[in-house]
Amino acid sequence: MNKLPVKTTGANVSDDFAIVELAQREYLARRKSQLQSIKNVDKKLLRAMLYQMVLGRRFEEKCAEVYRMGKIGGFCHLYIGQEAIAVGSMMALEPTDMVITAYRDHVQAMVKGMSPESVMAELYGKIGGCVKGKGGSMHMFSKELEFYGGHGIVGVQIGVVTGMAYAAKYKGTGQVTLCFFGEAAVNQGIFHESLNMAQLWKLPIIYICENNQYGMGTSQDRAMSTRNIATKAEAFEMANEFVDGMDVMAVREATLRAIERARKQSSPTLLEIRAYRYMGHSMSDPGNYRTREEIAKYQERDPIVLFKDSLKEAGVFNDKDFEKIEFEVVDAVELAIKFAEESPLPPESELLTDVLA
Repeated sequence: MNKLPVKTTGANVSDDFAIVELAQREYLARRKSQLQSIKNVDKKLLRAMLYQMVLGRRFEEKCAEVYRMGKIGGFCHLYIGQEAIAVGSMMALEPTDMVITAYRDHVQAMVKGMSPESVMAELYGKIGGCVKGKGGSMHMFSKELEFYGGHGIVGVQIGVVTGMAYAAKYKGTGQVTLCFFGEAAVNQGIFHESLNMAQLWKLPIIYICENNQYGMGTSQDRAMSTRNIATKAEAFEMANEFVDGMDVMAVREATLRAIERARKQSSPTLLEIRAYRYMGHSMSDPGNYRTREEIAKYQERDPIVLFKDSLKEAGVFNDKDFEKIEFEVVDAVELAIKFAEESPLPPESELLTDVLA
């Protein structure tokens, strides 16, 4: 599988240009592999994947807009640039499979089946939100949809999901569990402890490291002794794979391989899916630790643009089809905003409901 360049920091602009020029060349190679993959996927599913990617992008852009207007409070971490990871992996799952993630969770929640209205209302802190306005941006949750957060503490969900996978195996439910976390979480002890237990106990779990190359404002090169996170699984004799996170079809195929391993062998997998976030760590982050040129160059191999180009070249969809999807998405996002603004605030009687401790 083609790999992204091995160094990406904002410290040296000439290095940045060399890196992203390599990325642009890979874009052309990736188009070829996407075209082959697209031939093996149903047109209805391909449209649903593109719709979810575009919805995630426009939803997050609207979140940024209303956050600046003061309608969303607290922390707000956007997913812009990483849409191929959530869509490619989660749309390969069965509805009964379980998902858990970190605080950059809006798009994952919608891909798992949560309505844009319930996600936006939660961001607004309204009663119509998925957890009645008490979770906010970082704590989307739905037991009915098997979506278990939204967790604000770095790496904590890695231990939680390992227990979820153990329970699924113990009960014989046949469920696969999928856990998202950022590359900075890999430096936490819970990552290594959990992978050891998962491999020892042969748990049906997929650990997905969403490597967007920056832990808050610190580049991976400054925080981690090795560039290749996927190979960390080899210390536990666990299956692992590096994946280009700007290619939704590559993500899907790697996830399908991991799902088959989990279902048939009850074995875990670590996927390092490397992408690039266009926004700061959160809405309060101006992103001064990287150059505008670096961001702009990575945007030239945008995952949505890459997917659209491949779909068009394959003759699956045309520009009118893309326009229709955009119109549908704009309507969905506007409806979500309208619902959130009209939804009432939680009453005082809700203050202690669902609070266990």
